Amino acid sequence: MTAVLAHGLGGSTDLPIPFTFALIGASWALTVSFVVLAFAWKTPKLDPDRPGRALPDWVTRFADSPITRNVLAGVALVLTAWVALAAFFGPSTSADNALPGVFYVLLWVGLVAASLAFGPIWRVLSPVRTVHRMGCAVLGRSPGERNRRYGDSWGYRPAVVGLFAFVWLELAYSNPGSVTAVRTWCVAYLVTTLAGAVVAGERWCERGDPFEVYSTLASRLSPLSRNRGDGRIALRNPLDHLGSMPVRAGSVALMATLLGSTAFDSFSAFPWWQRTLDAAGGPVAETLARTAGLLVFIGFVGVSFWAATRATGGLRPEQRAALPGLLSHSLIPIIIGYVFAHYLTYLVEKGQATVILLADPLGRGWNLLGLGNAEVAYILSEHPSATASIKVLCVLIGHVLGVVAAHDASVRILPRGHQLTGQLALLLTMVTYTFGGLYLLFGG
Repeated sequence: MTAVLAHGLGGSTDLPIPFTFALIGASWALTVSFVVLAFAWKTPKLDPDRPGRALPDWVTRFADSPITRNVLAGVALVLTAWVALAAFFGPSTSADNALPGVFYVLLWVGLVAASLAFGPIWRVLSPVRTVHRMGCAVLGRSPGERNRRYGDSWGYRPAVVGLFAFVWLELAYSNPGSVTAVRTWCVAYLVTTLAGAVVAGERWCERGDPFEVYSTLASRLSPLSRNRGDGRIALRNPLDHLGSMPVRAGSVALMATLLGSTAFDSFSAFPWWQRTLDAAGGPVAETLARTAGLLVFIGFVGVSFWAATRATGGLRPEQRAALPGLLSHSLIPIIIGYVFAHYLTYLVEKGQATVILLADPLGRGWNLLGLGNAEVAYILSEHPSATASIKVLCVLIGHVLGVVAAHDASVRILPRGHQLTGQLALLLTMVTYTFGGLYLLFGG
Protein backbone atom coordinates (compact mmCIF):
# COMPACT_ATOMS: atom_id res chain seq x y z
CA MET A 1 0.00 0.00 0.00
CA THR A 2 1.42 3.38 -0.96
CA ALA A 3 2.51 6.03 1.49
CA VAL A 4 -0.61 8.13 1.04
CA LEU A 5 -2.67 5.20 2.35
CA ALA A 6 -0.70 4.68 5.55
CA HIS A 7 -3.57 5.54 7.87
CA GLY A 8 -3.33 6.49 11.50
CA LEU A 9 -0.54 5.60 13.89
CA GLY A 10 -0.26 1.90 13.28
CA GLY A 11 -0.58 -0.88 15.83
CA SER A 12 -0.77 -1.11 19.58
CA THR A 13 2.96 -0.57 20.03
CA ASP A 14 2.46 2.98 18.76
CA LEU A 15 -0.30 3.79 21.22
CA PRO A 16 1.04 4.24 24.77
CA ILE A 17 -2.27 3.68 26.57
CA PRO A 18 -2.42 0.04 27.75
CA PHE A 19 -5.09 -1.88 25.87
CA THR A 20 -6.54 -3.30 29.10
CA PHE A 21 -7.04 0.19 30.52
CA ALA A 22 -8.84 1.27 27.37
CA LEU A 23 -11.19 -1.72 27.59
CA ILE A 24 -11.92 -1.10 31.27
CA GLY A 25 -12.68 2.53 30.53
CA ALA A 26 -14.93 1.56 27.64
CA SER A 27 -16.89 -0.97 29.68
CA TRP A 28 -17.41 1.49 32.52
CA ALA A 29 -18.44 4.30 30.18
CA LEU A 30 -21.07 2.21 28.45
CA THR A 31 -22.31 0.46 31.59
CA VAL A 32 -22.69 3.68 33.56
CA SER A 33 -24.34 5.45 30.64
CA PHE A 34 -26.88 2.67 30.22
CA VAL A 35 -27.66 2.50 33.96
CA VAL A 36 -28.17 6.27 34.07
CA LEU A 37 -30.36 6.18 30.99
CA ALA A 38 -32.41 3.25 32.24
CA PHE A 39 -33.20 4.87 35.59
CA ALA A 40 -33.12 8.59 34.81
CA TRP A 41 -34.26 8.70 31.17
CA LYS A 42 -37.64 6.97 31.22
CA THR A 43 -39.39 9.24 28.72
CA PRO A 44 -38.24 10.54 25.32
CA LYS A 45 -36.17 13.71 25.65
CA LEU A 46 -34.85 14.16 22.11
CA ASP A 47 -37.11 15.90 19.62
CA PRO A 48 -36.14 16.44 15.94
CA ASP A 49 -38.81 19.16 15.70
CA ARG A 50 -37.55 21.14 18.69
CA PRO A 51 -36.33 24.55 17.46
CA GLY A 52 -32.80 25.53 18.27
CA ARG A 53 -31.39 28.88 19.25
CA ALA A 54 -31.67 30.86 16.04
CA LEU A 55 -28.56 32.72 14.91
CA PRO A 56 -28.86 36.34 13.74
CA ASP A 57 -30.89 36.77 10.56
CA TRP A 58 -27.88 37.89 8.56
CA VAL A 59 -26.27 34.45 9.00
CA THR A 60 -29.18 32.73 7.26
CA ARG A 61 -29.38 35.44 4.60
CA PHE A 62 -25.66 35.12 3.91
CA ALA A 63 -25.78 31.31 3.72
CA ASP A 64 -28.84 31.33 1.45
CA SER A 65 -27.66 34.17 -0.78
CA PRO A 66 -27.32 33.10 -4.44
CA ILE A 67 -24.02 35.00 -4.50
CA THR A 68 -22.61 32.96 -1.61
CA ARG A 69 -23.77 29.65 -3.02
CA ASN A 70 -22.69 30.42 -6.58
CA VAL A 71 -19.25 31.57 -5.43
CA LEU A 72 -18.75 28.40 -3.35
CA ALA A 73 -20.00 26.19 -6.17
CA GLY A 74 -17.74 28.02 -8.63
CA VAL A 75 -14.70 27.67 -6.40
CA ALA A 76 -15.42 23.95 -5.97
CA LEU A 77 -15.76 23.54 -9.73
CA VAL A 78 -12.44 25.33 -10.33
CA LEU A 79 -10.76 23.13 -7.70
CA THR A 80 -12.20 20.05 -9.43
CA ALA A 81 -10.67 21.21 -12.70
CA TRP A 82 -7.37 21.92 -10.88
CA VAL A 83 -7.30 18.39 -9.47
CA ALA A 84 -8.16 17.07 -12.95
CA LEU A 85 -4.90 18.65 -14.17
CA ALA A 86 -3.03 16.46 -11.71
CA ALA A 87 -5.18 13.44 -12.59
CA PHE A 88 -4.62 13.58 -16.35
CA PHE A 89 -1.37 15.49 -16.81
CA GLY A 90 0.46 15.28 -13.48
CA PRO A 91 3.15 12.87 -12.25
CA SER A 92 2.34 9.19 -12.63
CA THR A 93 3.49 8.21 -9.14
CA SER A 94 1.13 8.63 -6.21
CA ALA A 95 3.90 10.06 -4.02
CA ASP A 96 4.19 13.06 -6.37
CA ASN A 97 0.58 13.38 -7.54
CA ALA A 98 -2.06 15.21 -5.50
CA LEU A 99 -5.00 13.12 -6.78
CA PRO A 100 -4.83 10.17 -4.32
CA GLY A 101 -4.47 12.55 -1.38
CA VAL A 102 -7.41 14.68 -2.51
CA PHE A 103 -9.48 11.55 -3.01
CA TYR A 104 -8.66 9.64 0.16
CA VAL A 105 -7.87 12.50 2.57
CA LEU A 106 -9.48 15.82 1.68
CA LEU A 107 -12.64 14.33 0.19
CA TRP A 108 -13.28 11.18 2.21
CA VAL A 109 -12.15 12.36 5.64
CA GLY A 110 -12.22 16.12 5.24
CA LEU A 111 -15.83 15.99 4.07
CA VAL A 112 -16.87 14.53 7.43
CA ALA A 113 -15.11 17.29 9.36
CA ALA A 114 -16.57 20.02 7.11
CA SER A 115 -20.08 18.56 7.36
CA LEU A 116 -19.85 18.44 11.15
CA ALA A 117 -18.78 22.06 11.21
CA PHE A 118 -21.07 23.57 8.56
CA GLY A 119 -23.83 21.06 7.80
CA PRO A 120 -24.45 19.14 4.55
CA ILE A 121 -21.94 21.19 2.60
CA TRP A 122 -21.62 18.78 -0.35
CA ARG A 123 -25.02 19.99 -1.56
CA VAL A 124 -23.34 23.31 -2.33
CA LEU A 125 -19.88 22.10 -3.36
CA SER A 126 -20.83 19.11 -5.51
CA PRO A 127 -19.48 19.67 -9.04
CA VAL A 128 -22.20 17.35 -10.36
CA ARG A 129 -24.96 19.52 -8.89
CA THR A 130 -23.28 22.63 -10.29
CA VAL A 131 -22.95 21.25 -13.81
CA HIS A 132 -26.50 19.86 -13.70
CA ARG A 133 -27.93 23.21 -12.59
CA MET A 134 -26.00 25.02 -15.31
CA GLY A 135 -27.38 22.62 -17.89
CA CYS A 136 -30.92 23.04 -16.55
CA ALA A 137 -30.52 26.84 -16.72
CA VAL A 138 -29.49 26.59 -20.39
CA LEU A 139 -32.42 24.29 -21.18
CA GLY A 140 -34.86 26.40 -19.17
CA ARG A 141 -36.03 23.69 -16.80
CA SER A 142 -36.03 23.17 -13.04
CA PRO A 143 -33.21 21.00 -11.54
CA GLY A 144 -35.88 19.07 -9.63
CA GLU A 145 -38.20 18.64 -12.57
CA ARG A 146 -37.59 14.90 -12.92
CA ASN A 147 -37.43 14.01 -9.22
CA ARG A 148 -40.43 11.69 -9.50
CA ARG A 149 -38.39 9.37 -11.69
CA TYR A 150 -36.36 8.43 -8.63
CA GLY A 151 -38.43 5.63 -7.10
CA ASP A 152 -39.03 5.55 -3.36
CA SER A 153 -38.00 1.88 -3.37
CA TRP A 154 -34.47 2.89 -4.39
CA GLY A 155 -33.87 4.77 -1.12
CA TYR A 156 -30.15 5.03 -0.36
CA ARG A 157 -29.25 1.90 -2.32
CA PRO A 158 -27.44 3.66 -5.20
CA ALA A 159 -25.38 5.58 -2.63
CA VAL A 160 -24.56 2.33 -0.81
CA VAL A 161 -23.26 0.87 -4.06
CA GLY A 162 -21.13 3.98 -4.61
CA LEU A 163 -19.76 3.95 -1.07
CA PHE A 164 -18.92 0.26 -1.35
CA ALA A 165 -17.13 0.97 -4.63
CA PHE A 166 -15.06 3.61 -2.82
CA VAL A 167 -14.08 1.44 0.14
CA TRP A 168 -13.42 -1.49 -2.19
CA LEU A 169 -10.93 0.60 -4.16
CA GLU A 170 -9.27 1.81 -0.97
CA LEU A 171 -9.23 -1.43 0.98
CA ALA A 172 -9.53 -4.35 -1.42
CA TYR A 173 -7.97 -3.35 -4.72
CA SER A 174 -4.35 -4.46 -5.10
CA ASN A 175 -3.02 -0.96 -5.89
CA PRO A 176 -5.35 1.61 -4.27
CA GLY A 177 -2.84 4.45 -4.55
CA SER A 178 -2.54 4.11 -8.33
CA VAL A 179 -3.21 7.42 -10.05
CA THR A 180 -4.81 5.54 -12.94
CA ALA A 181 -7.14 3.59 -10.64
CA VAL A 182 -8.26 6.67 -8.71
CA ARG A 183 -8.70 8.66 -11.93
CA THR A 184 -10.84 5.90 -13.44
CA TRP A 185 -13.00 5.75 -10.31
CA CYS A 186 -13.52 9.51 -10.30
CA VAL A 187 -14.48 9.60 -13.99
CA ALA A 188 -16.95 6.74 -13.44
CA TYR A 189 -18.41 8.57 -10.43
CA LEU A 190 -18.85 11.86 -12.30
CA VAL A 191 -20.41 10.21 -15.35
CA THR A 192 -22.75 7.99 -13.32
CA THR A 193 -23.86 10.71 -10.92
CA LEU A 194 -24.39 13.29 -13.65
CA ALA A 195 -26.36 10.79 -15.72
CA GLY A 196 -28.49 10.01 -12.66
CA ALA A 197 -29.16 13.72 -12.11
CA VAL A 198 -30.13 14.19 -15.76
CA VAL A 199 -32.52 11.23 -15.68
CA ALA A 200 -33.95 11.54 -12.15
CA GLY A 201 -33.34 15.15 -11.13
CA GLU A 202 -31.67 16.42 -7.98
CA ARG A 203 -33.29 13.70 -5.91
CA TRP A 204 -30.62 11.43 -7.38
CA CYS A 205 -27.96 13.70 -5.90
CA GLU A 206 -29.74 13.80 -2.55
CA ARG A 207 -30.17 10.04 -2.19
CA GLY A 208 -27.93 8.40 -4.76
CA ASP A 209 -24.69 10.44 -4.69
CA PRO A 210 -22.42 8.58 -2.22
CA PHE A 211 -20.56 11.71 -1.14
CA GLU A 212 -23.70 13.79 -0.64
CA VAL A 213 -25.35 11.04 1.40
CA TYR A 214 -22.13 10.67 3.42
CA SER A 215 -21.98 14.45 4.00
CA THR A 216 -25.66 14.60 5.01
CA LEU A 217 -25.19 11.68 7.40
CA ALA A 218 -22.25 13.38 9.12
CA SER A 219 -24.14 16.68 9.30
CA ARG A 220 -26.75 15.06 11.56
CA LEU A 221 -24.28 15.53 14.40
CA SER A 222 -23.55 19.15 13.52
CA PRO A 223 -24.61 21.79 16.07
CA LEU A 224 -25.83 23.87 13.12
CA SER A 225 -29.13 23.02 11.48
CA ARG A 226 -32.32 24.58 10.17
CA ASN A 227 -35.38 25.26 12.26
CA ARG A 228 -38.23 23.50 10.55
CA GLY A 229 -40.69 26.32 11.05
CA ASP A 230 -38.87 29.31 9.57
CA GLY A 231 -35.80 27.71 8.00
CA ARG A 232 -33.38 29.85 10.03
CA ILE A 233 -29.95 28.49 10.85
CA ALA A 234 -29.82 27.67 14.54
CA LEU A 235 -27.65 26.10 17.21
CA ARG A 236 -29.25 22.86 18.38
CA ASN A 237 -28.51 19.82 20.44
CA PRO A 238 -26.94 17.53 17.80
CA LEU A 239 -28.78 14.55 19.26
CA ASP A 240 -32.08 16.27 18.52
CA HIS A 241 -30.99 16.72 14.92
CA LEU A 242 -29.75 13.12 14.74
CA GLY A 243 -33.26 11.73 14.90
CA SER A 244 -34.29 13.68 11.80
CA MET A 245 -32.33 11.33 9.52
CA PRO A 246 -34.96 10.02 7.08
CA VAL A 247 -35.53 6.27 7.13
CA ARG A 248 -35.31 4.95 3.59
CA ALA A 249 -34.58 1.68 1.88
CA GLY A 250 -30.93 0.85 2.44
CA SER A 251 -30.54 2.79 5.72
CA VAL A 252 -29.03 -0.16 7.60
CA ALA A 253 -26.84 -1.14 4.63
CA LEU A 254 -25.56 2.44 4.50
CA MET A 255 -24.50 2.40 8.17
CA ALA A 256 -23.05 -1.09 7.91
CA THR A 257 -20.94 -0.19 4.89
CA LEU A 258 -19.41 2.84 6.59
CA LEU A 259 -18.83 1.23 9.99
CA GLY A 260 -17.77 -2.18 8.70
CA SER A 261 -15.30 -0.78 6.18
CA THR A 262 -13.56 1.40 8.78
CA ALA A 263 -13.25 -1.59 11.10
CA PHE A 264 -11.82 -3.69 8.27
CA ASP A 265 -9.30 -0.95 7.52
CA SER A 266 -7.94 -1.29 11.05
CA PHE A 267 -8.03 -5.08 10.84
CA SER A 268 -6.09 -5.09 7.57
CA ALA A 269 -3.00 -3.80 9.43
CA PHE A 270 -2.73 -6.97 11.55
CA PRO A 271 0.56 -8.81 10.83
CA TRP A 272 -1.07 -12.22 10.49
CA TRP A 273 -3.56 -10.85 7.94
CA GLN A 274 -0.66 -9.39 5.98
CA ARG A 275 1.08 -12.77 6.07
CA THR A 276 -2.11 -14.41 4.84
CA LEU A 277 -2.25 -12.00 1.90
CA ASP A 278 1.41 -12.56 1.11
CA ALA A 279 0.71 -16.28 0.87
CA ALA A 280 -2.34 -15.78 -1.33
CA GLY A 281 -0.36 -16.03 -4.54
CA GLY A 282 -0.61 -12.80 -6.47
CA PRO A 283 -2.52 -9.50 -6.78
CA VAL A 284 -5.76 -11.10 -7.98
CA ALA A 285 -5.87 -13.56 -5.08
CA GLU A 286 -5.04 -10.76 -2.63
CA THR A 287 -7.83 -8.61 -4.01
CA LEU A 288 -10.30 -11.48 -3.71
CA ALA A 289 -9.20 -12.14 -0.12
CA ARG A 290 -9.53 -8.48 0.82
CA THR A 291 -12.92 -8.27 -0.86
CA ALA A 292 -14.10 -11.29 1.12
CA GLY A 293 -12.79 -9.76 4.36
CA LEU A 294 -14.44 -6.42 3.63
CA LEU A 295 -17.78 -8.12 2.94
CA VAL A 296 -17.48 -10.14 6.17
CA PHE A 297 -16.99 -7.00 8.28
CA ILE A 298 -19.80 -5.10 6.58
CA GLY A 299 -22.06 -8.14 6.81
CA PHE A 300 -21.30 -8.63 10.50
CA VAL A 301 -22.24 -5.05 11.34
CA GLY A 302 -25.41 -5.18 9.25
CA VAL A 303 -26.64 -8.57 10.45
CA SER A 304 -25.76 -8.04 14.12
CA PHE A 305 -27.49 -4.64 14.20
CA TRP A 306 -30.52 -5.98 12.31
CA ALA A 307 -30.86 -8.93 14.69
CA ALA A 308 -30.27 -6.86 17.85
CA THR A 309 -32.86 -4.23 17.00
CA ARG A 310 -35.50 -6.88 16.29
CA ALA A 311 -34.87 -8.79 19.53
CA THR A 312 -37.79 -7.39 21.50
CA GLY A 313 -41.29 -8.49 22.31
CA GLY A 314 -44.73 -6.93 22.21
CA LEU A 315 -44.65 -5.90 18.55
CA ARG A 316 -46.53 -6.92 15.44
CA PRO A 317 -44.41 -8.38 12.62
CA GLU A 318 -44.58 -5.20 10.53
CA GLN A 319 -43.52 -3.08 13.54
CA ARG A 320 -40.60 -5.39 14.27
CA ALA A 321 -39.51 -5.27 10.63
CA ALA A 322 -39.36 -1.45 10.79
CA LEU A 323 -37.14 -1.31 13.91
CA PRO A 324 -33.71 -1.62 12.21
CA GLY A 325 -34.43 1.41 10.03
CA LEU A 326 -35.97 3.43 12.86
CA LEU A 327 -32.93 2.83 15.06
CA SER A 328 -30.25 3.03 12.36
CA HIS A 329 -29.49 6.69 13.11
CA SER A 330 -28.02 5.60 16.46
CA LEU A 331 -25.02 4.21 14.56
CA ILE A 332 -24.09 7.64 13.16
CA PRO A 333 -22.15 8.79 16.28
CA ILE A 334 -20.31 5.46 16.32
CA ILE A 335 -19.38 5.84 12.65
CA ILE A 336 -18.16 9.41 13.14
CA GLY A 337 -16.21 8.43 16.25
CA TYR A 338 -14.46 5.62 14.37
CA VAL A 339 -13.70 7.87 11.40
CA PHE A 340 -11.86 10.37 13.58
CA ALA A 341 -10.23 7.72 15.75
CA HIS A 342 -8.89 5.91 12.72
CA TYR A 343 -8.16 8.74 10.28
CA LEU A 344 -7.34 11.74 12.50
CA THR A 345 -3.57 11.59 11.97
CA TYR A 346 -4.21 10.82 8.36
CA LEU A 347 -6.35 13.95 7.91
CA VAL A 348 -4.08 16.36 9.76
CA GLU A 349 -0.71 15.23 8.40
CA LYS A 350 -1.43 13.65 5.01
CA GLY A 351 -3.85 16.51 4.43
CA GLN A 352 -0.99 18.99 4.70
CA ALA A 353 1.12 16.96 2.27
CA THR A 354 -1.76 16.88 -0.19
CA VAL A 355 -2.25 20.66 -0.09
CA ILE A 356 1.47 21.12 -0.75
CA LEU A 357 1.24 18.82 -3.80
CA LEU A 358 -1.76 20.79 -5.06
CA ALA A 359 0.47 23.84 -5.35
CA ASP A 360 2.24 22.03 -8.21
CA PRO A 361 -0.34 19.74 -9.88
CA LEU A 362 1.75 19.10 -12.99
CA GLY A 363 5.02 18.49 -11.15
CA ARG A 364 6.81 21.34 -12.91
CA GLY A 365 8.16 23.15 -9.89
CA TRP A 366 5.31 25.62 -9.40
CA ASN A 367 5.18 27.34 -6.04
CA LEU A 368 1.68 28.77 -5.74
CA LEU A 369 1.12 30.84 -2.59
CA GLY A 370 4.56 29.75 -1.43
CA LEU A 371 3.25 26.28 -0.59
CA GLY A 372 5.98 24.56 -2.53
CA ASN A 373 8.44 25.47 0.24
CA ALA A 374 6.11 24.40 3.06
CA GLU A 375 6.91 21.49 5.33
CA VAL A 376 4.44 19.07 6.89
CA ALA A 377 4.00 19.64 10.62
CA TYR A 378 3.70 16.21 12.25
CA ILE A 379 1.69 17.59 15.14
CA LEU A 380 0.00 14.36 16.16
CA SER A 381 2.77 11.87 15.40
CA GLU A 382 5.14 13.84 17.63
CA HIS A 383 2.71 13.60 20.56
CA PRO A 384 1.65 9.93 20.58
CA SER A 385 0.24 9.91 24.11
CA ALA A 386 -2.11 12.82 23.44
CA THR A 387 -3.05 11.39 20.05
CA ALA A 388 -3.80 7.98 21.53
CA SER A 389 -6.02 9.57 24.19
CA ILE A 390 -7.91 11.56 21.55
CA LYS A 391 -8.47 8.43 19.46
CA VAL A 392 -9.80 6.44 22.42
CA LEU A 393 -12.06 9.34 23.43
CA CYS A 394 -13.45 9.55 19.89
CA VAL A 395 -14.49 5.90 20.06
CA LEU A 396 -15.95 6.18 23.56
CA ILE A 397 -17.82 9.44 22.96
CA GLY A 398 -19.24 8.04 19.73
CA HIS A 399 -20.50 4.94 21.49
CA VAL A 400 -21.96 6.80 24.46
CA LEU A 401 -23.84 9.12 22.09
CA GLY A 402 -24.98 6.08 20.13
CA VAL A 403 -26.33 4.46 23.30
CA VAL A 404 -28.15 7.68 24.21
CA ALA A 405 -29.72 7.97 20.75
CA ALA A 406 -30.72 4.30 20.72
CA HIS A 407 -32.20 4.48 24.22
CA ASP A 408 -34.26 7.59 23.51
CA ALA A 409 -35.59 6.11 20.25
CA SER A 410 -36.37 2.81 21.99
CA VAL A 411 -38.32 4.57 24.74
CA ARG A 412 -40.27 6.36 22.03
CA ILE A 413 -40.89 3.30 19.82
CA LEU A 414 -41.05 0.19 21.99
CA PRO A 415 -44.23 -0.73 23.87
CA ARG A 416 -44.42 -0.18 27.60
CA GLY A 417 -43.04 -3.19 29.45
CA HIS A 418 -40.41 -3.86 26.77
CA GLN A 419 -38.65 -0.49 26.72
CA LEU A 420 -35.77 -1.69 28.91
CA THR A 421 -35.49 -5.39 28.12
CA GLY A 422 -35.97 -4.69 24.43
CA GLN A 423 -32.72 -2.70 24.40
CA LEU A 424 -30.49 -5.33 25.99
CA ALA A 425 -29.52 -7.03 22.74
CA LEU A 426 -28.73 -3.68 21.13
CA LEU A 427 -26.64 -2.61 24.14
CA LEU A 428 -24.68 -5.86 23.96
CA THR A 429 -24.11 -5.29 20.26
CA MET A 430 -22.86 -1.73 20.85
CA VAL A 431 -20.53 -2.97 23.60
CA THR A 432 -19.19 -5.49 21.08
CA TYR A 433 -18.62 -2.69 18.59
CA THR A 434 -16.77 -0.68 21.25
CA PHE A 435 -14.48 -3.48 22.39
CA GLY A 436 -13.93 -4.64 18.82
CA GLY A 437 -13.20 -1.11 17.66
CA LEU A 438 -10.63 -0.51 20.39
CA TYR A 439 -9.04 -3.90 19.77
CA LEU A 440 -8.70 -3.12 16.08
CA LEU A 441 -7.54 0.44 16.77
CA PHE A 442 -4.74 -0.88 18.99
CA GLY A 443 -3.78 -3.46 16.41
CA GLY A 444 -4.67 -6.39 18.62
